[in-house]
Amino acid sequence: MARSDLIVDMVEAQRRGDATRFRLVVEALIAEERSNQHHLVADRLSEIITSAGTSGLPARDAAAQGMGDLLHEIVPRVRLASLHLNADVATAAAEIVEEQHRSELLRSHDIEPRNRVLLEGAPGNGKTSLAEAIAAEAMLPMYAVRYEGIVSSFLGETAGRIDQVFEFARTRRCVLFFDEFDTIAKERADEHETGEIKRVVSTLLLQIDRLPAHVVVIAATNHSELLDRAAWRRFQLRLALQPPSRADAAAFLDSLRLRFGGQLGLAPRTLADRLAGASYAELEQFAQDVRRRYVLSLPDGDLTAIAKSRLQQWRTQAHR
Repeated sequence: MARSDLIVDMVEAQRRGDATRFRLVVEALIAEERSNQHHLVADRLSEIITSAGTSGLPARDAAAQGMGDLLHEIVPRVRLASLHLNADVATAAAEIVEEQHRSELLRSHDIEPRNRVLLEGAPGNGKTSLAEAIAAEAMLPMYAVRYEGIVSSFLGETAGRIDQVFEFARTRRCVLFFDEFDTIAKERADEHETGEIKRVVSTLLLQIDRLPAHVVVIAATNHSELLDRAAWRRFQLRLALQPPSRADAAAFLDSLRLRFGGQLGLAPRTLADRLAGASYAELEQFAQDVRRRYVLSLPDGDLTAIAKSRLQQWRTQAHR
């Protein structure tokens, strides 16, 4: 852990706008982290201060702010260990992170780390969370593409904005995230699609090809069957995130029970049986709803009755 006096000094220097003092303190932090064998933290601080130059961190932030219409910056906080992933997906995600951390070793052997990942699966089963976890574990900023800013009705503008996004990403180590990737990577052979969409897809695939290995591009889709066939070949790693089995659902609900510091009204296995077919997101929403109603009904709340009531509501909605 970095010394608290250095952290206070750094914040105070930033508040005063003293870029020289700010840089000196950050360099002191880097030296301390290296002496403590915290090389990943030290490397990340070094990259930030080098990219920012003598003007300090605000210049770096200003560049990202200028892309606000096209990209949404996400501060990644999800960790891989907190996700319920099958063994193959968890291993693959950890490998991508390791390759990014040890990229210099790979390059010393003329090998580039993998940096193109496609996530597919039904909604609510962790695609966005996994992308965020990869960014967090790799200690990289994460930028999600805003389709409302990218897609234009004017001829040629959409492709031009895609070029802007990739030119921005290319200048820094980051994770570039495309949710609902099928929105702009549709099959070009579809006779119902316009020529403009085909030009957009061609631009997108060309830019993905040109990405340097220090930019990790992660695309997520609920409808992989809609993707252009050439888009599949651009991704070195294709991971399918499946809905939870009943055993997975029971384990996930049990972890939620522990996180919430109490019970869920019924045993996790019982809930998993009665919520068969629910996604991870739906399971978490159910557990939060039960706890919410219980807290609001205190001191006389009946947790079991609330859970049964919510199960009835879930079954009714599921059959609509």
